[in-house]
Amino acid sequence: MIDVTELTKKYGTEPAVDGVSFSIRRGEVVGFLGPNGAGKTTTMRMLTGFLPPTSGRAMVADHDVLTNSLDVRRRVGYLPETTPLYPDLSVVEYLQFIGALRGLAGSALASGVDRAVDACGLGDVLGKDIGELSKGFRQRVGLAQAILHDPDLLILDEPTSGLDPSQVVEVRELVSALGKEKTVILSTHILSEVQAVCSRVIIISRGRIVADGSLADLRQRHTGGGVLNVEIRAPEEAVRRKFSALTGVTAVRTRPLGDSVHAEIDSRNDLREAVFRLAVSEGWTLLELRQSIIDLESIFLQLTSKQSGPS
Repeated sequence: MIDVTELTKKYGTEPAVDGVSFSIRRGEVVGFLGPNGAGKTTTMRMLTGFLPPTSGRAMVADHDVLTNSLDVRRRVGYLPETTPLYPDLSVVEYLQFIGALRGLAGSALASGVDRAVDACGLGDVLGKDIGELSKGFRQRVGLAQAILHDPDLLILDEPTSGLDPSQVVEVRELVSALGKEKTVILSTHILSEVQAVCSRVIIISRGRIVADGSLADLRQRHTGGGVLNVEIRAPEEAVRRKFSALTGVTAVRTRPLGDSVHAEIDSRNDLREAVFRLAVSEGWTLLELRQSIIDLESIFLQLTSKQSGPS
């Protein structure tokens, strides 16, 4: 669906995006993450045809964003961070206007509006002016205009920015539903959203991609997979020696805890079953067995640093 090769965008002599390459298959929901100024928005604007690249190539649905920009735009639905809404238009007037700009007319326009209204839950506010709506509903209108023409690809830049917690949940559920039918690129600073709806994560820092893969892949590749916490009634030295011998263990830390021993095992594998079987075979009493999973925030902070400049 998307094939990006050495994509670069410079402002003056400074690269905002510096030789980025990645591919996204049809039907994937991808979280596109990075600090402010890392190059996220610039990359997304190039993919939509809004900005021309300085060099490199980006293909969307087999069309070059530079030489076939109109064909790309027909296949892309874009929700920028600041949604371009017209507060004096009603919701239905705005969607009809956007549909007309998209080249829809007659029954195609009517069915496009109906489909977008139904998907975004706007039926009760169709006649209201956009300026009267809550921010949550305005975001829904923004999403509706992005899917009005039934695009193959959705590019969503901070779709929950500035929303209250209940509105965040509403928009997150909507994005999750759209992701079942569309290829989606989602940029957000709310990392729990990415963990909830995305099958893959791309992290960009200083204009370059520093990570690309599923969350499980990133945990394995960049953090070692997590820590297994164990509390066990057994001799401390025996616990340390036996646990260190397990396959994939990178470190074992133990300390006395009353009449038991607490152990922390660093490993690239999930060792819960192996530890359980070892405890049974040694006749130890297992009091706790808990895997501490490294979250996306920890990975993000590990891979990025404070940024400045265009985003």
